[in-house]
Amino acid sequence: MSVNVDAGRASQAPIPPPRSSPRRPSGLGFLSWLDLKAAPYLLISPYFLLFLVFGIFPLGFTLWYSLFKYDLTGTEEWTGLGNYTALLSDGAFWNAVVNTVGMFLIATVPQILLALLLANALNKRIRGRLLVRMGVLLPLVTSVVAVAVVFTQLYGRDWGLINWILGLFGADPIDWKAQRIPSWIAISTMIDWRWTGYNSIIFLAGMQTIPKDLYEAASIDGASRRRQFWQITVPMLRPTMIFVVLNSTIGGLTLFSEPTTFFGGNVHGGTNSQFQTVSMFIVEQGFREFDYGYASGAAWLLFLMILIGSLVNFLLIRRIGGNK
Repeated sequence: MSVNVDAGRASQAPIPPPRSSPRRPSGLGFLSWLDLKAAPYLLISPYFLLFLVFGIFPLGFTLWYSLFKYDLTGTEEWTGLGNYTALLSDGAFWNAVVNTVGMFLIATVPQILLALLLANALNKRIRGRLLVRMGVLLPLVTSVVAVAVVFTQLYGRDWGLINWILGLFGADPIDWKAQRIPSWIAISTMIDWRWTGYNSIIFLAGMQTIPKDLYEAASIDGASRRRQFWQITVPMLRPTMIFVVLNSTIGGLTLFSEPTTFFGGNVHGGTNSQFQTVSMFIVEQGFREFDYGYASGAAWLLFLMILIGSLVNFLLIRRIGGNK
């Protein structure tokens, strides 16, 4: 009975009020907000400021002056869409477009296939795997001028190594700089030599994210390594392939350094402009002919080409693995 009384008294005891937390000064609250909310935006703001100054502003500036006839003397004459209509009827511009698309196709398709196969080989257990992976990036860090000097010697008409090898099979010497298709091939091999290793490392990073259980299950079912590659690796690499293809499309359609150095720094692209790209055409019009409005219009047409090319490649890559 005494136990029940004590329990009742205990239940009727007043509950002590909760302790109030010490009030923070308003200054500390502002610092906490600044640290948690504002600091991330401040940390990433330099990128957006640089992008605004060196990206958005030049883009808008170029679009504005593409509507003018603007030259070095500062003469401005409103032409509206006159530069664009003139470009669409300019044979030199379309010659540059054909050269750009031709070299893009010859260089990019073999480059992606070689990079995919190279990445698959690097993904296997081999001796000195780290050194081999580092070695495939060496062409990327090589100077473009040095690469151009080497490939110019390789594709020399009289004493080039490539013509010497072709001569062993009875072929006549090829003037790689004077003809359109041979010059495309020479420049495309230069591009592939520089960028295949870079793309293979990106593919390799994507391959290492694929679960190993898929390969083990396929091996148990009797799938060969080749079938595993085409049925598992390639479909699982779809996001990586989209990035590589879009990046290669942008780089291929804005090709400038390799063909320019291949012809000794001249942006004319050969004696008959047989390998002049759109980027070289823009530089020629802007800094040789000093027609900045015309060059600005060509730059925006190149931008439109890149958008169309990227969209087409994106839709093609999405179909890999059966997705539509």
